[in-house]
Amino acid sequence: METIKSKQDFGRVFSGGKRANHRLVRMTVLRLNEGGPARVAFVAPKRLGNAVFRNRCKRVLREAAREAGFPREGFDVILFATQGTHDAHPHEVAQAIGSVMGRFDKNKGQ
Repeated sequence: METIKSKQDFGRVFSGGKRANHRLVRMTVLRLNEGGPARVAFVAPKRLGNAVFRNRCKRVLREAAREAGFPREGFDVILFATQGTHDAHPHEVAQAIGSVMGRFDKNKGQ
């Protein structure tokens, strides 16, 4: 799984991407025009809690992303943890990711 690491790449996804929310996960998605590799990033903001709490959230997000088949071809995605991410099972978060990504897949032709 290739991840987004540079500040420039994060900025590009933030400025050009679309945002969507779910109780268990928030995401910003940028559709790729060039044929570059699809990537994903996992973010747990400090306002969620201490480092142990945030690391657990990121572990849940990583496992859920694997289960949901990330990174998806043609997209750069940033996944944000929410308060609900910590206590959720990765399978539940994967379903949430799938439902939110479905909104972007429907708009594929646009």
